[in-house]
Amino acid sequence: MDCINAIEGRRSIRKFTGQAVEMDVLKRLVRYASLAASGMNVQPLKYIIASGDKADEIFPHTRWAGYLKGSGSPSFAERPYAFILVLGDLNLRKSGYELDAGAAIGNIQIAAHSMGLGTCWLGAIDYDEISAMTGIPEDMKLISAVAVGYPAQKSISEESKGDIKYYLDSEGVLHVPKRSVDEIIVRIF
Repeated sequence: MDCINAIEGRRSIRKFTGQAVEMDVLKRLVRYASLAASGMNVQPLKYIIASGDKADEIFPHTRWAGYLKGSGSPSFAERPYAFILVLGDLNLRKSGYELDAGAAIGNIQIAAHSMGLGTCWLGAIDYDEISAMTGIPEDMKLISAVAVGYPAQKSISEESKGDIKYYLDSEGVLHVPKRSVDEIIVRIF
């Protein structure tokens, strides 16, 4: 899959098959994250890979698909096989690591999609509980989590017709409205 097709085809996946994702694949996703741009090349991000039973422990501490009011959340049987936790190393950068995290997570998502995997970038998580259960040191801060697994749902983008709320159709396909290019360009000089 080429880069443009991966960008155009990647959408958040919230329901997974349960099929195992090999650890070497998860490590490759972290490697692709590490290749993202980093302010001053400080590279303040660190990662925790939680898969299988360890991911099962994290799953109850995540919240999904706010617009869908429960119907878009995965059941325990539809949970992701793994989570990649993204951390900021406070010894390397005290603040501003969120920008690096956005670039790194974007790389994870695009690479995973090109490998036939689904991802969901999660910000609605129980930060304190997950930090404690995974043993995140005090000199690191949990920034976000990325759910990873084989997709059990189809998710497509479409042009927004004024409402940007994603929704499920009668066949369970997730539709993700995106604002048009004309709507998001403020000015052309």
